[in-house]
Amino acid sequence: MRDRIMYVQLKTGFDIDAGPAWISRVRFSKTWRTAYFQGRTLHRVTGTAFANNDANFYDVETGDRFWLSGPKRDQTDARYRHHSPTVEDDARAAYEAFLAGAPLPGRENG
Repeated sequence: MRDRIMYVQLKTGFDIDAGPAWISRVRFSKTWRTAYFQGRTLHRVTGTAFANNDANFYDVETGDRFWLSGPKRDQTDARYRHHSPTVEDDARAAYEAFLAGAPLPGRENG
């Protein structure tokens, strides 16, 4: 499985970009259609299932919707509002190096 540092935001139950967010290590399946985050199994949204909810993954057990994307150096990770994510300990060193100009692990070539 592939492991990436990602921006993850919970969409279910919150206004646009008002849900809690994290900078975290996320594992992906070989096909990139399944993500594993904080003990949750998230499947990629296909079609227009959640198009109005601004989500690109959903929790297979609870149906909670999430937005996952690569972090941005300018820290404007939330799509419509400024939101300060919680940086998880296992991602902190790589994320801080990324903010200082280093590539993210696994993304050295883009």
